[in-house]
Amino acid sequence: MVPPTGDGGSPAPIDRPILEFLQTRLEATRQVSRATVTDASGHLELHVVFTPSYYPAAVDEAQLTVSWYTNDDFKLHYREVHSEHTWECRWDRHPNPHNTRDHFHPPPTDPTPGEDASWPDDHRDVVALVLDEIEDRIVTLWSE
Repeated sequence: MVPPTGDGGSPAPIDRPILEFLQTRLEATRQVSRATVTDASGHLELHVVFTPSYYPAAVDEAQLTVSWYTNDDFKLHYREVHSEHTWECRWDRHPNPHNTRDHFHPPPTDPTPGEDASWPDDHRDVVALVLDEIEDRIVTLWSE
């Protein structure tokens, strides 16, 4: 087993072509207001901001941050900002001391350790799964 990195990420480099592919696809949807590949703090990632009109007024901002590695490890971190709290969760695949390689950090606080899980192999399928779960969350928000 490859040891985990200090940031809880993968020991492999970031897969920029996959981030750019996802950026192009997500920018083409009405649900996304902005998708940008950034080098935040020396860490390449895709930062996605969802269109505010998809959310009730109680949500100030909703975003997804994607890190995808050349060995198909990943971190997808969803976060909603509300006036008095945040609601977040994370889908992960990477070596770590707290869970299996595939795992989920559940809402509302994204705790560690998370829950062991199993994710699809293909990046498109993983992102589709995550977007479906975000859509379910949006439906729940509107029904509250």
